[in-house]
Amino acid sequence: MQSKFIRTLALAPLFYCGAALAHPGHDGGLLAGLAHPFSGLDHMLAAVAVGIWAAQLGGRARWLLPLSFIALLAAGGMMGMAGVGIAALESAIIASVLVLGLSIAFKVKLMPALGALMVGAFALVHGLAHGAEMPHAGSAGMYFAGILASSAVLLAGGMIAGAVLRQQQAWLRGVGAVIALGGVWIGAAF
Repeated sequence: MQSKFIRTLALAPLFYCGAALAHPGHDGGLLAGLAHPFSGLDHMLAAVAVGIWAAQLGGRARWLLPLSFIALLAAGGMMGMAGVGIAALESAIIASVLVLGLSIAFKVKLMPALGALMVGAFALVHGLAHGAEMPHAGSAGMYFAGILASSAVLLAGGMIAGAVLRQQQAWLRGVGAVIALGGVWIGAAF
């Protein structure tokens, strides 16, 4: 009974129905930054998926993938604040959710460094979007520190979910499929 509760608790972030896609309009500051990742389904699914996939891969990937995500999310945020952008940014964000979900669903095994490179590329596009949509009021540094802290919480939640479900491969792969479908749904809404 207790394991069902823990499993449900670990999967709860996947069923949050916040607005899809990062968006402007928040006031600046730490609290706004802390709240922002929880208001965009794309960012939530991507961060949780990275944590789950890291736990599924195990070994060095357990720490390398989440660290890569946070580091390149920060780099992308700084680039976005500086005005750097890429074509088809929203499509790249949607693709990140889809690919990460499918990586879990199909239990894709990559060398940790290659997985970290892929995760880092996805985090970079998420960071670009968040940096470009930085609110004009308040402290940009505090706002982005909040985004990084909340992203770390989402990553940790994914890692816990992945660890809890690691022995339940059917469940774990099902969660990956749900994440991938979330990417498809976000793409259809876009």
